[in-house]
Amino acid sequence: MLSIPRPWLFATLLSLTPGVIGALSPTFPQPRGTGPAVGRAVYFITNDESNAVVALPIGHDGKLSPGSVTLTDGTGAVALNGNNQPATPDALVSQSALTISGDAIFAVNAGSNTLSMLAISPSDPTQLTLVGKPVSIPGEFPNTVGASSKHNLVCVGTTGARAGIACSSFSASRGLSPMDELRPFDLGQTTPPVGPTNTVSQVFFSANEDTLFATVKGNPAANKTGFFSAFPVKRGGSTCSQGAGKRATVSRVEQRSMPGDTAVLFGSQTVPGTHNVFATDAAFGAAILAVDPRSGRATTVATGKVSGQVATCWVTISLATGTAFVTDVGMNRLVEMSLKDASILSQLDLSGNGDPGLIDLRAAGNFIYALSPGNGTTKAAVTVVDVSGRSGSAVMVQHFGLDGAAGRRAMGMAVLV
Repeated sequence: MLSIPRPWLFATLLSLTPGVIGALSPTFPQPRGTGPAVGRAVYFITNDESNAVVALPIGHDGKLSPGSVTLTDGTGAVALNGNNQPATPDALVSQSALTISGDAIFAVNAGSNTLSMLAISPSDPTQLTLVGKPVSIPGEFPNTVGASSKHNLVCVGTTGARAGIACSSFSASRGLSPMDELRPFDLGQTTPPVGPTNTVSQVFFSANEDTLFATVKGNPAANKTGFFSAFPVKRGGSTCSQGAGKRATVSRVEQRSMPGDTAVLFGSQTVPGTHNVFATDAAFGAAILAVDPRSGRATTVATGKVSGQVATCWVTISLATGTAFVTDVGMNRLVEMSLKDASILSQLDLSGNGDPGLIDLRAAGNFIYALSPGNGTTKAAVTVVDVSGRSGSAVMVQHFGLDGAAGRRAMGMAVLV
């Protein structure tokens, strides 16, 4: 593990007196009464040739400050667009290029076909330590990862010439176990893939963590239908018939659904207290899918059109507002949508901060954190939005520049609460 002090942090520290340095040191959440808990830190990957995880501490006011950059011991990569040019921003055409489970971060390395596990220090959420070596994935171009602390399982979606899902068990002391065999998706892709259509979008676990879900984009222009997949978790046990200490595994039996009125399913999140999934669809906006807890079959219960979109692709659900927020890589705005019928509730125009658009985002407490990798001309940044006034109240409170820490290949967003 190597933690790299970047110029944007190092130069600032050199210019400060010791007293000021103490005042600007990373701050951690303070009690906020009975309101939603404040996040401790946000994380995303640089996805550079030497891939790394960027960690930024969250202050008691929800705002970000400089943090750390820790190498993953893997390499990043970039997909291609329809013109066979690098597909930046949105280099991995996915949601959840890294994820958190307990006090561990899991990050994909699309260029080396590996997954890295990093431990988060309990005293400083920006202090990360690589646990063991990255584990090889039996697929090409890993671009999304989901993890279950309940079952100590982590699963990766790959979307290159060998596309599908592979899983591994993990422990805090031993790190990652070898990946199991690939559960293949016949996409007919290349490595790197040509997207964003006809690629794996996201893998994630159900609310009870007993089912692994995956969203895969269709390609309407080629009359190719996207789909939603479910793989049940096979529990471990200690009975005579199961074998002592048997680990939980993800089934190879797939329940594949093609929910009506969807085409390019992208980012998703389970809706709290329901068996529903809120999923973006780059073809029109977003949909609410009902997933049968027994069969894993998904059906569409509502759709919502986002007018003027370029491609609505990423989503987070805020517990503070009880609503979903979606982003668009080509439109610099935050759109709030209902968890009941996917109707639009509000829109926050962020064009004044100069970003070309937003990708992956996460909600924590009364705040939302959204990543903009920039486009080479504009710099990468994270926008912080306050939603403490509940639905319809979103207002930008910080535009945190990432100059020197990450650029237009950056992907993913995770928050430690």
